[in-house]
Amino acid sequence: MRFGLRCVAILLFGWSFVWLRAQAPEASRAGSLGSMRFSALLDGYYGLNFNHPASRLNQLRNFDAEAGQISLNLARLTAELEPAPLGLRVDVGFGKALDMIHAGEADPGGLRFIQQAYASFAPRTREGLRCDFGKFNTAAGAEVVETHLNWNYSRSLLFSYAVPYYHFGFRLRTSVGSHLSAGLELVNGWNNVRDNNSGKTVGVSAAVSGRGLAWTHVYYVGPERADTNEGRRQLYDTTLAGTLGRIGSFYVNFDYGREAGARGGANQHWVGLAGAARLALHPRFALAPRLEWFRDADGFATGLAQRLKEATVTAEWKMGQAVWTRLEYRRDWSDQRFFDRGGELGVARSQQTLLAGLIFCFACEP
Repeated sequence: MRFGLRCVAILLFGWSFVWLRAQAPEASRAGSLGSMRFSALLDGYYGLNFNHPASRLNQLRNFDAEAGQISLNLARLTAELEPAPLGLRVDVGFGKALDMIHAGEADPGGLRFIQQAYASFAPRTREGLRCDFGKFNTAAGAEVVETHLNWNYSRSLLFSYAVPYYHFGFRLRTSVGSHLSAGLELVNGWNNVRDNNSGKTVGVSAAVSGRGLAWTHVYYVGPERADTNEGRRQLYDTTLAGTLGRIGSFYVNFDYGREAGARGGANQHWVGLAGAARLALHPRFALAPRLEWFRDADGFATGLAQRLKEATVTAEWKMGQAVWTRLEYRRDWSDQRFFDRGGELGVARSQQTLLAGLIFCFACEP
C-alpha cells in the first residue's frame, strides 16, 4: 500500500512539473534542460466480459486484461533529449501494461517500472544515422505499447503473442535517401534485460515509403531458451500501411515465427495476419475496425494448439487537445474450447467484451 502511494505521489509531482514547465515563458526554460522535453500519459478503462469469468480476466488480452472493474492500464512520465549529437530518453511509470510486458523477466524488480531507458548518439557528419544503447521498444509489429498511438484500444493477437515487446542492447538506424531506411540491432533477446543465456539476438529491419504507402520488414534471430544456446527463435514481421482517400488509413500486418527445439526437441511455429482501418469521419470522431487470424500451431504462444480469429470495432471521440475516449467491442473465437465461462475453465470457444477507455496525454507524441 505504501509503495503504491509513493508511486502516485511521484507521478503527481512529475505531472505538476510538466505543467509548470509548459506554463513558463520560453526564456525561463533555457539552460541545461532547455532542449529536454517532458510528457505525461494516463490511460485507464472499464471493461465487461459477457462470459462473466470468475477470475474477472479477459483471456488473450495483455493491455485490457481486467473485466468488471475500473482499471489502470498505464501511468507514465517521459523525459527525452533529442541527440545533438548525444541524447537520452526515459519512460517511467506503472500499471497493468508494464506488469504484462515484463512478465517474461525472471526477476524484473524495479525494471518493471521502466518501459524504456536508452542513450542516443547521432553524429553531425552523417545525417540520418543514429545509434541507441539501453532498453527500447521492439521494431516488430503494427502496434505499440502506448494506447493513444494505436487505432484500437485493445492490442491485436499478433502484437500480444507473435512478437516481442522490448529489447536491451544496441540499435543502429539510418536513412538511405528520402524513401528508404534500415536498422540493425544486437540485443540480449526477447523481453529481457538480463539475458537467460550467453547467446545474442540479431535484428534487421528495412522500410520503404512513397506515394502514400509504407512497407516495413523486420527479422529477428537468436537463441531464446534458458541456459542454452541451442536452437534459434526466428521471427519475420511485415506491415504495409497507407491512406484511404482523405479521411482513411489502413494497415495489413503479417507475422511468421519459428522456435527450434522448443519442447522435446520439436520445432514450433506460429503465423498470423491482421488488417485494420481508421476512418476519420469528423475532426474529433473516428471509427477503427480490425480483423485478425492467428494460428498457434503447436501451442507455443498461447499454451494450446489452436486457430484464433478476432474482430474489433473502436469508436474514438477526442474531447480536447489532451483528452479523448474510446468505446470498443471485440469478439475472439477459437477452434478449441479455450475461454472461461463463469467459474468453468476452458469451456467456451468464444469471448465477447465491451470496453470504455479514457486517455489523458499531455505533450505526448502525436
